[in-house]
Formats: sequence, structure tokens, C-alpha cells
Amino acid sequence: MTQPPADALLFDMPPPPTPVERLLHLAGEYTQHNDALDLLLRATNPPQPEAHTACAQDLATATTAAIKAIQGERLYESEELTEAVVRLRQLAFLANASVELSAGAARELTALGPEAAIASAVMLAGEFRRRRGATAPTPDARLGAVHRAALAEIACGHVVASSSLGREFTRSREPKVLMSTLRVLETKGLTERATGSAPAAYIGGPNLDRVRLTPTGVTALASVLGLPAAGSSSAPAATPRPLPTAAQAAARNR
Repeated sequence: MTQPPADALLFDMPPPPTPVERLLHLAGEYTQHNDALDLLLRATNPPQPEAHTACAQDLATATTAAIKAIQGERLYESEELTEAVVRLRQLAFLANASVELSAGAARELTALGPEAAIASAVMLAGEFRRRRGATAPTPDARLGAVHRAALAEIACGHVVASSSLGREFTRSREPKVLMSTLRVLETKGLTERATGSAPAAYIGGPNLDRVRLTPTGVTALASVLGLPAAGSSSAPAATPRPLPTAAQAAARNR
């Protein structure tokens, strides 16, 4: 079989993720980490002390890499950009600090990781559009206001799915993400379900399916972040809840 020329393969390589896309992916990694900790904490046998350490270290490394990617864009300083970077530095510190704690205390430190990463992504996307409007990504025409809001909630780790008696349903925060909306997003290849990866809604119940963005979904959401609000919100608020401190989590664990 004839192999294509090496230089031809270069054109088939996808472009590297933008800093905004990197943050959306990072939020998904924090959600997966938190879900894994929740399942460990609900397991019959107590979790091993080091069960979460490798993943926590990876999160700290990935968060630091996201900060460097933002700094590599060489944007002029602004309050919004500074806040986004500082929040990510706090997040990297908390992920690294969680390595030394028990699984329960570690879970508290990374609890708001997805929201913090998305909030920074929203701020950064707004800065890119304000300063580099001519080169900003073109909004995905497939996404209406409801779809944008749903993707944002999914990116924050707020949406799970399950079924009972042959009927599928979703669980989410406000704004609610309906099953009909989720099916549309899945048909477009923007989201997927990780079977049994999220903790049950009640003790003894079945694990739920975490809804996640696909790589295509990450690109689609990144294309609409930072747009002026019109009608329904298309992105999570840029000011998330305060992150916990390592001392607070350690105190609760005593």
C-alpha cells in the first residue's frame, strides 16, 4: 500500500487548541476528577490515601499549562485578564494542595474547578473579541440561545442523564437542560454521555451518566463565548463562587 508523502500528512493535523478551548477542556478534566472522587468516597471500601494524587497532580500541571498558553498570547493587561489568570493560579494551587489531603478534603478543594475554568474562559473569550475582533472565531450557526446555554451548563459539569422505566431524563441546575435539547446536541455531535461516571442521586441508586462536551462541542462553545448577551444567557456568569482555601478543607477534614 502506497503511503502518502510525509509533507501531505502535515495538512491533516488539526490546529492546536486555542487558550479558550484549552480552558473548556480543563473544566471537563476537573469534572471527571470530581466525579471519580465522589465514586471513591461512596464505595464500600474506604479509598486509599493516594487514590487521587496522580490525577490531582495532572490537573495542577494542566492548569499551569493553560496559564502559560494565555500568557503566550501577549495580550495587554486588563482587570478581566488579570482576574482570569489569578483565578487559574488559585485553582492550580488548590489542585496541588489536594495531593496532601484525604480524598474527602481533596474533593472540596477541586469542587469549583469546572466553574472557575469556565469563568476564566468567558473572560478570556471576551478579551479576545474586544481586542482581536477581526480574527475572533465565527459563531457556530447551529447554536441557538437554548443550545448555547445548555453547552455552557454541560461545560460547568452541571448536567447528568439517566433512565428509569424506559424513560430518559436529565438532572441539571438552572437554566434546565431538557432531554430534548440534549438529544439535539448529541445528534450534532457536540455532547456525549459517560455511562455510570457520575455519583447516584440517592444512596443505593444507580450511577448517573455525566454529559460531556465532545471535541467538536468544545470548538462550538468556544466560538460563542464572549458574545454580547442577547435574550437568554449563552454562557455561565463570569464571577463564580469563591474558591475554597486549602486551610478550610483541611480544617473540615479534622
